Amino acid sequence: MTLELSSLTAISPIDGRYSSKCENLREYFSEYGLIKYRYQIEIAWLQHLANSGIIPELPPFSVEASDFLDNLAASFNLEKALAVKEIEKTTNHDVKAVEYQLREDLSKMPELAGKTQFIHFACTSEDINNLSYALMLQDGRDILLSQFQSITDALDALANKEAETPMLSHTHGQPATPTTLGKEIANTLYRLMRQLTQIERIALLGKINGATGNYNAHSIAVPNVQWQQFCEDFVHSILGLTSNPMTTQIEPHDYIAEFMHALIRSNTVLLDFARDIWSYISLGYFKQKLKEGEVGSSTMPHKVNPIDFENAEGNFGIANALAAHLAAKLPISRLQRDLSDSTVLRSLGSVFAYSSIALNSLEKGIGKLESNISRLDADLEENPEVLAEAVQTVMRRYGIINAYEQLKALTRGKRLSLEELRNFITSLDIPEDAKHKLLNLKPQTYIGHAAEEAKRKFQTEEYLTAAEEVFRKKRK
Repeated sequence: MTLELSSLTAISPIDGRYSSKCENLREYFSEYGLIKYRYQIEIAWLQHLANSGIIPELPPFSVEASDFLDNLAASFNLEKALAVKEIEKTTNHDVKAVEYQLREDLSKMPELAGKTQFIHFACTSEDINNLSYALMLQDGRDILLSQFQSITDALDALANKEAETPMLSHTHGQPATPTTLGKEIANTLYRLMRQLTQIERIALLGKINGATGNYNAHSIAVPNVQWQQFCEDFVHSILGLTSNPMTTQIEPHDYIAEFMHALIRSNTVLLDFARDIWSYISLGYFKQKLKEGEVGSSTMPHKVNPIDFENAEGNFGIANALAAHLAAKLPISRLQRDLSDSTVLRSLGSVFAYSSIALNSLEKGIGKLESNISRLDADLEENPEVLAEAVQTVMRRYGIINAYEQLKALTRGKRLSLEELRNFITSLDIPEDAKHKLLNLKPQTYIGHAAEEAKRKFQTEEYLTAAEEVFRKKRK
């Protein structure tokens, strides 16, 4: 029995369980999306050739013909994509099928019917494909960055809300110098902002220079044209991409690898965050808002599981695994061209979809968080030994020998009461104002500048620009 495809019978959770969470990506990363980009690029290239007047046999189109072509590009729909797929059954070549469909469409207007030979003029299939994928990435990047922006907004709000909420740190899983809950959130926010800035900066490259990247067909068919500049203008001015002037038959995909690596780093920052929040929920530092009707366990009614953070962690992991393969594989091609990149590129949408699913889960999880002040305070109260760092550092300032060693003997591996620590402080031969400050210190107030840091507004763009300037000076 063959099951009809539906969200229930789909093999991939992208099109099944999680289909509603990434359906906004279908327009761009589906087979339909790829065909649509190809169709629109073929039209744009034909218009660019005609409007330039460089080919005597292809004069500029009339207003009516230009409007007709614009409407064809804008009105592309599922029915048209299905027609292309029908032609592909005969051609067994996906790009050629688009060309034949466009020929058929242009034949319906007399002015264009005689110019169909200029569709796909001097192009190899990869000229159309590489530009299609670049536009796909451009649209997909906008969607993901919008989702990432929602996360940064949520993190910023949470960091400010909990900026002054004292929290016991855990280095190596052991009680350590206190921080604030907001400062820990701000750490993730800053890391993420740096990575997103780098994603935004990645130039999306394209080329339309023929079968081996040398404009061979262009120059033999229409000599005395500055084809390099003409084609670069098309890529940059018409499509809004960055022209890659040096390629073989394929654009080498290095920029896609850069994109994948930057996305992996962004995802990893949030994967790390999801694990930390899971741990804070486990420690009781965060509670989760209850949702009516939701069940945490099939047998344990009391449970409120951190499922959103677990879901985010898992899907970020799948996205990163796929992205890592794309980054490692795509820049490698045998000689001037092989097709091993073609099948791999079709998984770009999966990278974006799993990232999108993870971001949805993470945003949902962040929205459920409520700090548990009583639990946070109790952990601080139970671990006054974390003040040993402050005491031994003040002792060092005032010349007490073996300050660290004295505090080590007093506190290492022991549970120490605040009263015992204060008795030790009272015995110290240090100035009274310093002693007074230490005696009044509590774990809840030993947070340094954490609250201030949590509220700090970083301009990562300025930071990166400054860092790049320093790097350039060093190279000189």
